[in-house]
Amino acid sequence: MENKMFCRQCQETAGCKACTVSGVCGKKPDVAAMQDLLVYVTKGISAVTEKLRAEGKDVPQEVNHMVTLNLFTTITNANFDKEAIASLITRTLLKKEELLRQVDDKTHLPSAALWNGSRCGFEAKAAEAGVLSTKDEDIRSLRELITYGLKGLSAYSRHANVLLHDDGSVDAFIQSALAKTLDDSLTADNLVSLAIETGKYGVKGMALLDKANTDAYGSPEMTKVNIGAGTRPGILVSGHDLRDLEMLLKQTQGTGVDVYTHSEMLPAHYYPAFKKYPNFIGNYGNAWWKQNDEFESFNGPVLMTTNCIVPPKDSYKGRLYTTGAADYPGCRHINSKENGEKDFSEIIGQAQHCTPPKEIEHGEITGGFAHSQVFALADKITAAVKSGAIKKFVVMAGCDGRAKSRSYYTDFAKAMPKDTVILTAGCAKYRYNKLNLGEINGIPRVLDAGQCNDSYSIALTALKLKEIFGLDDINSLPIVYNIAWYEQKAVIVLLALLSLGIKNIHLGPTLPAFLSPNVTKVLVENFGIAGIGTPDSDVKLFFGGSTAG
Repeated sequence: MENKMFCRQCQETAGCKACTVSGVCGKKPDVAAMQDLLVYVTKGISAVTEKLRAEGKDVPQEVNHMVTLNLFTTITNANFDKEAIASLITRTLLKKEELLRQVDDKTHLPSAALWNGSRCGFEAKAAEAGVLSTKDEDIRSLRELITYGLKGLSAYSRHANVLLHDDGSVDAFIQSALAKTLDDSLTADNLVSLAIETGKYGVKGMALLDKANTDAYGSPEMTKVNIGAGTRPGILVSGHDLRDLEMLLKQTQGTGVDVYTHSEMLPAHYYPAFKKYPNFIGNYGNAWWKQNDEFESFNGPVLMTTNCIVPPKDSYKGRLYTTGAADYPGCRHINSKENGEKDFSEIIGQAQHCTPPKEIEHGEITGGFAHSQVFALADKITAAVKSGAIKKFVVMAGCDGRAKSRSYYTDFAKAMPKDTVILTAGCAKYRYNKLNLGEINGIPRVLDAGQCNDSYSIALTALKLKEIFGLDDINSLPIVYNIAWYEQKAVIVLLALLSLGIKNIHLGPTLPAFLSPNVTKVLVENFGIAGIGTPDSDVKLFFGGSTAG
């Protein structure tokens, strides 16, 4: 059966409508079909676990972890391996059948909970299981919004899990919400409420990961990070998983191999625990979408710990490794042992025979402004606001991407008044974190909190400022929200901010294609969601015409 593709979960979806022939990300229709089916069976097992909890029965932690891994696997640019995804489908169906036998009352279970599948039937079922199976466009839009938010939440939860941190309430909510996306009795209003509740649990999920990271590695601190290259062979680590980086650093000690971060792994340098490794050299390159050039010039092996894979060129495909939820056909995948440990000896051995990285830039960039570091600067920041030295903060968190229109964020940062400070997290920062924007009373004008999940720190900073200035409404703060998005982790960040009552968020470079006109109208009317204009027009809108130049 021919696979018909319909995917619009990321910002770069074709024509801002949907990828129907092949994914802009490089995902092929047969892989898209398997991802649709994996989401379908994950919703099915979630409907079963929802029944079990309603009957007062326990759900094994391995099932919670299965659900989050499944959703993480379907995030944009994470897993391009059809067979690996099919294996997850099979595993999920087997576990679902085991759980289904424990359910006393099987009435009212959706068909996804009852479908037991067969390997030869996957393609046929996948053709029925995509988002277009929901006919009403507004219900479909809201179900997508919730599902994509849950994918982002699952990614954050998964990172916490590997550091042995779990929150049963987050897992139960993820499964409950997935089950509700199968419930045809829910109205659009019901689903809008569920989307905001998803944001509430997004805050909990990000708090869980924040605790997991800081318990393991200490609280991020203001740090200058080298962006040049050393003289020894290196391994480049991209993605988001700090545990993978830690294991690799331990295993490279005394091997003559250096370790560098790339893209979203940059914030690892801000954690005290990683500073003890003498071969942890710096950050190489920029945001994920430049990897075809930067992985080429790095010369050594590259470890992709999570999503943001660009289909590799043949010239370096033989030195690209994946692990965790990431996978790409023809690249070597490093699995974890039962205790969670991973053996990186193969990648280290290859690195020892590679030439050192070609230097593509030099200098330093400063980051490490997660909530603990910002709170330590609270007196200085408060004084700067009260004196008028800082007039406004601009939250420019989120994702970067290939679209030429994203030059907007560089131009906007350059045009902002010099009495403004950028609060950022995620790879969107690469559009301006190497600009010489200066300081205000010793406070850098770009405060980088870290990875996309560290948008939690930005939210805590806003709540702290609200407390300091004695305000009743968080929207009364001198903060502008101009957020870039690309994939599903940005969706959960958006929903998290909405759940905290934050309004008037500007989202770009385009609004999500999965938002129907009516759903967009609800978000505009209830939350003030808006798109972006030109850098000059938005500077006038946000700052009343005052510019840097």
